[in-house]
Amino acid sequence: MSRKTVVFSNPDDVMNFVKVVEKYPYDMDMKSGRCIVDAKSLLGLMNLGFNKEIELKVYEDECQDLLQDIEKYLAA
Repeated sequence: MSRKTVVFSNPDDVMNFVKVVEKYPYDMDMKSGRCIVDAKSLLGLMNLGFNKEIELKVYEDECQDLLQDIEKYLAA
């Protein structure tokens, strides 16, 4: 499993993120506080909010291709 921190600054970021992660067969969740949603769910991610750190869990060990595609959303 891989864990990364993601930050979205606006709804367009979320829409583009979902378009990218939908291409991958991996199971993914995102967590903010006590709320956990499917990382491929547009409405779920919109509810997590903007400009705050959200934890991404990818239930796959070899997911470097995905991480490269979402690099611009990863927190520094």
